[in-house]
Amino acid sequence: MTSQRIGYIRVSSLDQNIERQLDAVHLDKVFTDKASGKDTNRPQLQAALNHIRAGDTLVVHSMDRLARNVEDMLRLVREMKDRGVSVEFIKENMSFTAGSDDPRSTLMFTMLSAFAQFERSLIKERQREGIALAKAKGNVYKGRKPALSLEKAAVLRHRVAEGAQKSALAKEFGISRETLYQYIRR
Repeated sequence: MTSQRIGYIRVSSLDQNIERQLDAVHLDKVFTDKASGKDTNRPQLQAALNHIRAGDTLVVHSMDRLARNVEDMLRLVREMKDRGVSVEFIKENMSFTAGSDDPRSTLMFTMLSAFAQFERSLIKERQREGIALAKAKGNVYKGRKPALSLEKAAVLRHRVAEGAQKSALAKEFGISRETLYQYIRR
């Protein structure tokens, strides 16, 4: 069996463009998540991890697309290398080949992972400050605009009750399956 180059793409929101990631990079298969990088509980990341085999290479545009905290980043790369899978980060021009260990690369990788985690912390801090400021000014903070209007949400719930396939509905309505389940629970 020949080795494959498997791409992993992640954007944080539905309106972000995935086109710039891994553009013009030869890949045999690509997995794409539209989810936060706060943890590794992402459907397409898990699918990619289940798909890759010894000898394959997981190709990711940049480190922060794979994980946003040092612990997850180091664990993911270590587990893949232990399985015989190489990992390549295009933007940082870093590769971690299964069966090899370069202390300088590991040091640089750990430091860059820490910066990705630091950046996520700053984003969350700014978000909290913005929410607090809006509340202090008397503005009502309502969070993100709902993905579906009340009418579309009602149609979605009705179709689920009729037994329609949830993954097909999520695709049709342009929402993630997790968002679909949130609408069902409401």
